[in-house]
Amino acid sequence: MIYAYIRVSTDMQTYSSQEFEIRKYCDSHNIVIDRWISESVSGTVPLDRRTLGKAIRKMGKGDLLICTEISRLGRKMLMIMSILNLCSSKGISIHTIKDNFDLSDNINSKIIAFAFALAAEIERNLISQRTKEALAVKKMNGVKLGRPPGRSAKRLTVCKDMDKILEMIDNNVPLSQIAQTFGIHRNTLRRYLKKPTNERFTI
Repeated sequence: MIYAYIRVSTDMQTYSSQEFEIRKYCDSHNIVIDRWISESVSGTVPLDRRTLGKAIRKMGKGDLLICTEISRLGRKMLMIMSILNLCSSKGISIHTIKDNFDLSDNINSKIIAFAFALAAEIERNLISQRTKEALAVKKMNGVKLGRPPGRSAKRLTVCKDMDKILEMIDNNVPLSQIAQTFGIHRNTLRRYLKKPTNERFTI
C-alpha cells in the first residue's frame, strides 16, 4: 500500500500546501495514494504517541510512505533516524518529495538520511537562535510581542466559514474531516462550536 503523510505543528499552519505537493508529485508519477495520514502535532512528540507511529505499526514489507520532506517525520535527528530504522526493519520505503530522496533498505539511503537529518536540525537551530535574538532586540526596544487578542488565524477561519461548517455538520460530516477541510485542528473546532452563538462571530 502507498501512504501519504502530512504533519503540521500548530493551528496556524494548514495541511493544504503539503497535500498539494503530494498530489502534484503523485499525478506526475502515476501514483495512487491508498491512505492519507495527517496530524497536528509537534515533531518532538514521541512516535508512539503520534498517528504516524500507529500507522507504521500497521504497515508492512513493500509499503511506501510519501511525505513532502524528511523534517515532517520529526524535529530531531535521532527521532528521524529511529523512524527510518524502524521502517527499514519492516521493509517499508519512504520517499520525500522536496528532498528527492528514496529512503529504502540500503546503506546509501541511510547515510543520506543521516546527513540530511543532521543538516536540517542544524538549520532549525540556527533559525531558532536568530528568531530569539530578533525578539530580544524588539523587546528591549519596547515592542509588545505577540498577536493582538482575538485575531488568531484559526478564529478568523472559523468565523469566515461558519455557514459552510454548520452545513457540513447538518450533513453528518465528521468533525475531523471538517477541521481538515478548513485547515484547523478538530479540537479547536470543537471548542469553538461549544461557544454561545453570539460569541462565535466575535473577532
